[in-house]
Amino acid sequence: MALTAAGALLAGCAAASGTGARPSRLAEQGPLASPVGAAAGRDAPRPLPTTPAAATLPGVGPRTLAQVPADARQVVLVTGAGHDSSTSKVQLFDRADPDAGWTAAGPVWSAHNALDGWSSDHHAGDLRSPIGVFTLTDAGGRYADPGTKLPYTHSPAGFSSPGTGFDGESLADAFDYVIAINYNRKPGTSPLDWTRPLGSSRGGGIWLHVDHGGPTHGCVALPESVMKTLLRTLDPAKHPVVVMGDAKSLSV
Repeated sequence: MALTAAGALLAGCAAASGTGARPSRLAEQGPLASPVGAAAGRDAPRPLPTTPAAATLPGVGPRTLAQVPADARQVVLVTGAGHDSSTSKVQLFDRADPDAGWTAAGPVWSAHNALDGWSSDHHAGDLRSPIGVFTLTDAGGRYADPGTKLPYTHSPAGFSSPGTGFDGESLADAFDYVIAINYNRKPGTSPLDWTRPLGSSRGGGIWLHVDHGGPTHGCVALPESVMKTLLRTLDPAKHPVVVMGDAKSLSV
């Protein structure tokens, strides 16, 4: 697949069309990939062992916690303000081994999620971020690799995003750095690979990316400095995952 696919970007999470129209989606139209424990199903060929219920994450209930793979030693926790809210709080956690408790590995960061909030049954165009536990295996961006251990696709043209967001903000810098969330996508491929194992109707192309100052189509958007921190911190050897959803949904 050509990485200079500006047209693909226009079909994604935060890419935009003209003023007055809801932006078309660059990332959101991308892949849905190995959801580890989400209602959307899973693409992974093998079942993963789950975390002991005793190793808690703040605000995360036993059913959600049980979806975290036992071999995961890094968690990006995204807690939405409400089911229909487009704002979230994000924090990084780690642990020394599967039997250890989770420890905060950074401050709490403010973020944006999808315009209409969250869904446990995400579909393309619903303007909601998917709820669940998803692996994090691949990264990329318009800018060069800032020093990540994740496989990184550098493509200034491929990650270009013209247009404006829901609040009229520019999307030019939104995909300077991205981390693909493995919802309806093929792990181990570029974030620009649009393979959708569950079919196009289930959406995809859900990323962590640079905040453009407004809601997204499905992604989670963070300040550029935070994206660089995450890229430099996440380690494939620690099997990082994202746990994401509104606070009420995560509490079960």
